[in-house]
Amino acid sequence: MDVITIGDAMIAMCPKAKGPIIFCNTFERKLGGAELNVIIGCARLGIQSGWISRLGNDDFGKYIMKTVRGEGIDISEVKLVDNYPTSVYFREVLADGSSRSFYYREKSPTSTMKCEDLNEEYFKNAKVLHITGVFPSIAKNNQEIILEAVKLAKKHGLVISFDPNIRLKMWTKEEAKSYIEKILPNVDILLIGDEEIEILLGEVSIPDAIKTFHYYGIGKVIVKKGAKGAVGSDGKNVYEVDAIKPKALVDTVGAGDGFAAGFLTSMIKGETLENCVKFANAVGSLVVGVEGDNEGLPCYEDVLVHLGQAKKIER
Repeated sequence: MDVITIGDAMIAMCPKAKGPIIFCNTFERKLGGAELNVIIGCARLGIQSGWISRLGNDDFGKYIMKTVRGEGIDISEVKLVDNYPTSVYFREVLADGSSRSFYYREKSPTSTMKCEDLNEEYFKNAKVLHITGVFPSIAKNNQEIILEAVKLAKKHGLVISFDPNIRLKMWTKEEAKSYIEKILPNVDILLIGDEEIEILLGEVSIPDAIKTFHYYGIGKVIVKKGAKGAVGSDGKNVYEVDAIKPKALVDTVGAGDGFAAGFLTSMIKGETLENCVKFANAVGSLVVGVEGDNEGLPCYEDVLVHLGQAKKIER
């Protein structure tokens, strides 16, 4: 595998009409999950991808397994478990593309996982471990699993990519900060949203935050600024990269996951840090043009077209 990840997956119930969820009467079944979105993004971009997880042994879990397998992702470390229903969440999407999420994942199948369930051989044969702050926010045992996964990744020389992806519906600022501080010294690539800096470091500027994260020993720090672009730093050079205007703003969910997939793909292909950030921006801007958690994640050729580096014949 080029990239492996650990994370929960959910059935996403997406409204068929935009507006407050209290007035939405019909929903369409899709699938979502932060880590799953990233690994789907990597697979579509041509990167060999693997996923570690647990799903309910129900029709929703089987649907997710079938769909993920169809994306070409290795699911040998995904298991179906009894008596733990597959997680579900409902989406609210407003006219401007903004959204809210309503989670029903208290008895997540991933809470049945143990540290000893991690297959060390799976880590030996990978290049990058991508983790987020979502999985450890679901259940206490998930926090230990991530720490063990980081230990295995370090042991076998994997690059560790981390997106805090702090969900305050899942844990408090204090809980998130306390746990993430344990992970940061082991991180090689930090993909952080500008609004998350305050939670981890307090009121500091982006340049000062980048310096602090490098002080932790993090080699590459990328700050995502949404429509304002992104900043990438390797400790020597800092690159301010403008956002790429999307063709349409339909749904912002999954844009950060697409950014992560784009960055990791470009990095694995040996691109410079600046080009990695540009490519990641392009993927993110394509994602927001399509409704759904991962439906907008593009193929590699589509990103090149969006960047003006290739042409696409429509007819």
